[in-house]
Amino acid sequence: MHFHHHTAFEDIKHLRDDWDHLLQKSASHVPFLTFDYQQAWWSTHGGGEWPESSQLVLITANDGDQFVGAAPLFFSKNILGKPALMLVGAIEVSDFLDLIAPPEILPDFIHGLLDFLTTSKDIPQWEVLDLYNILEDSPTLDILQQEAEIRQWTYQQKPLQPSPYIPLPDDFDAYLAGIDKKQRHEIRRKLRNVTQSLAEGSLYITEDPGQLESDVNTFINMMEQDPNKRAFLTDAMREHLHRTAQTAFEGGWLNLAFFTLDGNKAAANFSFLFNNRLWLYNSAWEWDYREFSPGWVLLAYLIEWAINNQLDEFDFMRGDEPYKYKFGGIDRRIVRATLTP
Repeated sequence: MHFHHHTAFEDIKHLRDDWDHLLQKSASHVPFLTFDYQQAWWSTHGGGEWPESSQLVLITANDGDQFVGAAPLFFSKNILGKPALMLVGAIEVSDFLDLIAPPEILPDFIHGLLDFLTTSKDIPQWEVLDLYNILEDSPTLDILQQEAEIRQWTYQQKPLQPSPYIPLPDDFDAYLAGIDKKQRHEIRRKLRNVTQSLAEGSLYITEDPGQLESDVNTFINMMEQDPNKRAFLTDAMREHLHRTAQTAFEGGWLNLAFFTLDGNKAAANFSFLFNNRLWLYNSAWEWDYREFSPGWVLLAYLIEWAINNQLDEFDFMRGDEPYKYKFGGIDRRIVRATLTP
């Protein structure tokens, strides 16, 4: 297995299709690891989360002529001020990250990767390999720990946030029957409030490329009505959201959905339709329509839509917001793994 260091996504653009094909066979087949998302994230340094002085450290591996693995990393000082190599996408706006390699060759890939990162003279001098947002069931974690023990490095693993998800049944009634009785009645009551009102409620999903920018702006304007999200929406973060939406739309995996009342957008969910799952990335709603509980209604509409389209899961991704559990979310966690030579 031969390893190569690259400093720009443009240098490996010829690997784009191979990268995404390899991702399909990897342990963490998630939208945040697609070539296009990774490139878009790096173009804004995570919506301004990381300084422009950060350096891209893309590592690819080949077995003969075959591309077999990738470690999308970047070099910067971590939150403790230590020179670190971190996964492209860390920390705040990419929910799930990992190394990219099929499980059967992951041990050899990680062994060779760590050798390469400690011997290559082209790699910036780092003190810690600081890997955020890896799902707790990823085989990457056990392999990293084993490699650390062999090398007598320090390995630490800390839980970060829960990431609830819903395994989807065959029909919406079966889904409702599977959640808490009180919450089932509450969801039905809110849906009934819409159907019994004079307003016409419906689900609108962005499909027209000419409408995409306007719809993303509408979504951002809704987000801005939440005081907790207003400070988050810097110019760089707005650019990140637009680039992410454009990337996902062009890739065929954007699901930007709105609950409308008489044609007026009352709530929005920015999601990814990827790997036969719906991944809820962010949500917002118009406060003028709060009497209709538009966020809850849209979520119920989307879960029903996902079931009708025979998706396997509805993934709420990171965060322990109460509504996720009221809708039947089951916990799994993401972790942070650090290796210090």
